[in-house]
Amino acid sequence: MQERYVTIKNKAGIHCRPSGVILAAIKNEFPDHLFEIVNPAGVCLEINNMLALLTLELTCGTRAKLRVEGIDEALAIKKIGDLLEFEFDFPPKK
Repeated sequence: MQERYVTIKNKAGIHCRPSGVILAAIKNEFPDHLFEIVNPAGVCLEINNMLALLTLELTCGTRAKLRVEGIDEALAIKKIGDLLEFEFDFPPKK
């Protein structure tokens, strides 16, 4: 299992739209991996649905621990960690 600390940079935090992008990456690219996030309050949840991500209350500036277990942990933790730290823009600016 690999661990990485991430800091949420999205101004609105991890809400429904970013959660959808993150979950799609997990399901499409790393379906056989286990992903968990531990928020600052110590709540640890498996990232397997949108409600789990929303429950963690990952607001802008929150520092959380991401844990990944699976065949390609290094790639998985980099990709999903980067998505958690990404500043999403909905709708995108042109």
